[in-house]
Amino acid sequence: MLILLLIAVFLLAALALLGWALAGYALRIRPQTLEEARRWQEEHYDLSWYDGLDKEDYTAVADDGYSLHAQRLVNPAGGRGCVIISHGYTDNRLGALKYARNYLDMGLDVIVYDLRGHGLNAPDFCTYSVREGRDLAALIRDTRKRCPRYGLLGLHGESLGAAATIACLKYRPAVDFAVSDCAFSDIRPVLRSGLKGMHLPGSLVHLASLAARLRYGYGFEAMRPIDSLAGDRTPILFLHGAQDTFILPAHCEALHAASKDHSRMRLIPGAGHAESVLKAPDLYRDLVTDFVRGVMAKKAGKEDLH
Repeated sequence: MLILLLIAVFLLAALALLGWALAGYALRIRPQTLEEARRWQEEHYDLSWYDGLDKEDYTAVADDGYSLHAQRLVNPAGGRGCVIISHGYTDNRLGALKYARNYLDMGLDVIVYDLRGHGLNAPDFCTYSVREGRDLAALIRDTRKRCPRYGLLGLHGESLGAAATIACLKYRPAVDFAVSDCAFSDIRPVLRSGLKGMHLPGSLVHLASLAARLRYGYGFEAMRPIDSLAGDRTPILFLHGAQDTFILPAHCEALHAASKDHSRMRLIPGAGHAESVLKAPDLYRDLVTDFVRGVMAKKAGKEDLH
């Protein structure tokens, strides 16, 4: 009997340690440096336009006092509006630049920033849209105060940044549109897939979630950007690589279904995860430009009525 009890205790302890380790592995950020990100960008597309722009570096303060490093790219044409671009997991503000040029061409300023735990920010753990969405809502408020002249303010996010973009909508921020590129609707299926890739049972996500709640204060069940769409009316363009095997296109379809009457969706042929703008740059530019100009036209029409 004692032997069985000892075996049970050993197994429970092993499970607890496994859950603790999996939670740490899932939420620990391994960020790129700005230099590493810059090198990757230059290897994949022309970045020469960036260095000649006027820029403003500053920090915005999140609700819990955490500092977010940001940079405003000043449009040479004056910038009658602005877009805040959120980068993906382990990346930093420079990873957002591949989306910035198109908005500059539309006459808008662009704000790029380091998500919590990334870039120049203080080390921290990832909550897969929970705190990231709250941080973005704080950055939006900061932008409205810092630049009250902006008549148009939009959001654009990639992967984790797209999840944060969707998650921030629960706070009903003063934004006119959002572009979501390869967001997840719920982090748990992504983590299950990752566990299976490690030859571990996908069901361990429940154990890891409990450990994450105990260790970090956030369980995976809270990391569902799709829940933030309930009652939201922000125009959204959902984009996703049709060949994305990391975050499956089904996530995009679920997000679109949750906001179908005020959103558009397009799967980009031949693109894997976060590859759409690189695999189909002309199509990507046209889709975003058409969507944003439509929002601009609608907004201008409403303002004319007043």
